[in-house]
Amino acid sequence: MWPPAERAPWPALSHTRRGHHRRDEEGSALVEVVWLGVLLLLPMLWIVLSVFEVQRGAFGVEAAARSAARAYVLAGDDATGRQRAEAAARQALTDQGLEEAPLEIRVDCTVPAACHSGTSVVTVVIGTRVDLPFLPDLLGAGEPSFALDAAHSVPVGRYQEVSVP
Repeated sequence: MWPPAERAPWPALSHTRRGHHRRDEEGSALVEVVWLGVLLLLPMLWIVLSVFEVQRGAFGVEAAARSAARAYVLAGDDATGRQRAEAAARQALTDQGLEEAPLEIRVDCTVPAACHSGTSVVTVVIGTRVDLPFLPDLLGAGEPSFALDAAHSVPVGRYQEVSVP
């Protein structure tokens, strides 16, 4: 302890050098941590949700391409094959929760005149897009989205039905 006549060589912690009281900052660190947490947590949460949405779309478009190619090859002709491919692709996207996603289907064959001939390989390309969550229409350009596409090739003879006598 200091003798009563002596004073400490430094100012007391509760006073500044000019004698003014310091502002009480007790609890301000908690407020700063909460604000920083909110400011960092919300964008991070949006990024995680967006990645999950894009991954769900990638699974859906891959399954849609595979299903559409198989359905096209199993059909008897090109018109029926196109209808079945579209129905199979739409069902695969619906299974992944993408009922409202736009769907583009392109069918390419190695033998363009006869896609259902025995030596042809059918390639179905599916294109779609997924909207990123919680982002509004920005300046009239529409909701921000992520484009996805997938392709699957199937030789025609692989999935043809064989009639048994």
